[in-house]
Amino acid sequence: MTWHWIITKYLITAAVVVVVSEVAKRSDKLGALVAALPLVTILALIWLHVETHSTEKVANHAWYTFWYVVPTLPMFLIFPTLLPRIGFWPTLLASALVIAACFWLFSLLVGQLGIELKP
Repeated sequence: MTWHWIITKYLITAAVVVVVSEVAKRSDKLGALVAALPLVTILALIWLHVETHSTEKVANHAWYTFWYVVPTLPMFLIFPTLLPRIGFWPTLLASALVIAACFWLFSLLVGQLGIELKP
């Protein structure tokens, strides 16, 4: 893999984050819609396909991404609830702790279904 390819990947991926934040500055709803799109996942799938040509790796990435997203969803309800009460940084920390707890509980639950999420 060449440095040009790595730099290109970084620039395209960073551009996605910049676009989301710029759109969000202009419109809360449109910014949230763009942020909710799985753009980073789509880019990761593209990068995996281009670099590995492995159908199995690409499929596994999509499969596990689905299962890892589910326990993060409560954060999107907790964050706006806590933000006006305790401020940005404490809310961010609390949200991260909630995600960790939800992930742990969720991995126990789906583990009983035979889905192993612990890395």
